[in-house]
Amino acid sequence: MSEYPEPRSNQSPDYEDEIDLRELIKVLWQGKLWIIGTTFIAAIISVAIALSLPNIYRAEALLVTDEGSGGLSNLASQYGGLANRLAGIQLPASESSQKSISIAKLQSRKFMADFMERHNIIPELMAVSAYNVNTGEVSYDPTIYDPETRIWTRDGEPPLQNKPSSQEAFLDMTDILGVTEDNETGFVTVSIEHISPLIAYEWVTWLVDDLNREMMLEATAEAQKSIDYLTDQLAKTQVVALEQVFFALIEEQMKTMTLANARDEYLFKTIDPAIVPEKKSGPNRALICLLGTLLGGMLSVLWVLIWRYKFRISEDA
Repeated sequence: MSEYPEPRSNQSPDYEDEIDLRELIKVLWQGKLWIIGTTFIAAIISVAIALSLPNIYRAEALLVTDEGSGGLSNLASQYGGLANRLAGIQLPASESSQKSISIAKLQSRKFMADFMERHNIIPELMAVSAYNVNTGEVSYDPTIYDPETRIWTRDGEPPLQNKPSSQEAFLDMTDILGVTEDNETGFVTVSIEHISPLIAYEWVTWLVDDLNREMMLEATAEAQKSIDYLTDQLAKTQVVALEQVFFALIEEQMKTMTLANARDEYLFKTIDPAIVPEKKSGPNRALICLLGTLLGGMLSVLWVLIWRYKFRISEDA
């Protein structure tokens, strides 16, 4: 027996599981008719889908926070700690906090439910199917809503009812509502997307007006409540320093009420109001056709490869 091991006859790595590039090209070439046909069909379907989608219009308004609460903010920084310690008084939020609260309120379920109920816009939100560019009128899906009788005709499966609930309408509203804030400038953009440019314009305008009105009502109600409380505490206190705080707070609260009732735009001032859009914002039909065609081509190539390397091998085994 030799003291050296005999050399192995097979020193090359196993390439059985590797796919030859030339074989891959050959397989694709053999299935070229299937690939071309499937891609063509996918392109036709994509074009049909793109053409069937209605135009979407986007109306938006550019807003900025009105700096009318600066005096109250300064007073809060000067007397806020003393008032909280001595009388438990909570001064109003700063301007930046009010803006954050307003943006959150605008996107809240309660505000949006009240808004939709007040303006009766749920049919236009959930039942509109088409828009006539010439007349400016919208058409409703008869299987969902009858505009003549104002009756919801859809079949709502439990727990849903024929008439959409405020919760269901809120979910649809959040899909078309846009609220963005520029961190550098502090500007806020409120937008609505709808198949009717007139409706999109109206809703953005209503949203800004209703938000300012609700924030104004809340501010005046809180100011009046604070005035009543401060007046009552002023009559009870004997501390001169606290009396000065009370007088200053009452004066600023009265200014808040006066300014709130004197301004149409209480918190948000409109820099660029909404207009009726003339150009659509979507859909991007060219992109839909391109993506649909590419998807069809990739799926056809994948199917050819699977058929060759999976089913054929299974048959040969």
